[in-house]
Amino acid sequence: MKKIWIGSSWKMNKTSSEVTTFCDAITPILEQVPGTIQTFLIPPFPYVREVAEAVDRYGTCVGVQNICWAAQGAFTGEISAGMAKDIGALIVEIGHSERRQMFNETDETVNRKVRAALGTGLKPLVCVGDTAEEKRWGVSAEAIVRQVKIALFGLSKDELHNVIIAYEPVWAIGEQGVPASPYEAENGLYTIRQALIDMFGEDKAQQIILLYGGSVHQDNAAELIAQPSIDGLFVGRAAWDAEGYAELLSIVGCYCE
Repeated sequence: MKKIWIGSSWKMNKTSSEVTTFCDAITPILEQVPGTIQTFLIPPFPYVREVAEAVDRYGTCVGVQNICWAAQGAFTGEISAGMAKDIGALIVEIGHSERRQMFNETDETVNRKVRAALGTGLKPLVCVGDTAEEKRWGVSAEAIVRQVKIALFGLSKDELHNVIIAYEPVWAIGEQGVPASPYEAENGLYTIRQALIDMFGEDKAQQIILLYGGSVHQDNAAELIAQPSIDGLFVGRAAWDAEGYAELLSIVGCYCE
């Protein structure tokens, strides 16, 4: 049986003292998390080792928010998958809509980074999503399936159990995001799962963890996690403080009972 994944990416937030405060507050909570839940945290790169050392004993996976596709070389400002693993990262977030929009991330570079992550022993957490325009035009399914197919191009079936995909509608992300209804979230992830089945077969497709992210908060978490195609929640600002994250873990924990 799959564990339910619940975690958060902090984006470019928190100072060293704020990270320490968060870790001090969340570790007693993590100690009580049932074995049916897999927790994960993705802090800014400078704090990955600190967070990993604080939460590793509780089984929490720590990740980085991006990597370069190359193992080394003249890539000023970039970090490699090997560097990320060296400081305690277990997962890497790839292809978030903000990186696609603001830093020219493409479907091709997402694929190259996925392969770099898997080649180094990291789990790629691949973010895909439709824009408001694609939703309005009625091509959401085509948009997200294209992103998934390119992201996983060239992967062997044996690598799939290490892949995580997060459906994050671009229109649902950020302070101005419009939360997806449970139906919309389920429909997006069901579409992805069916595409994976077509690509890799039922057994292998079911190994891939599917998360929903985009304006997830304490008021909609229970309805979202109850959807059959959702294996977990990728939470933003609602989990940036320890109290909020703890409340979400409690909500999901009640669902698991």
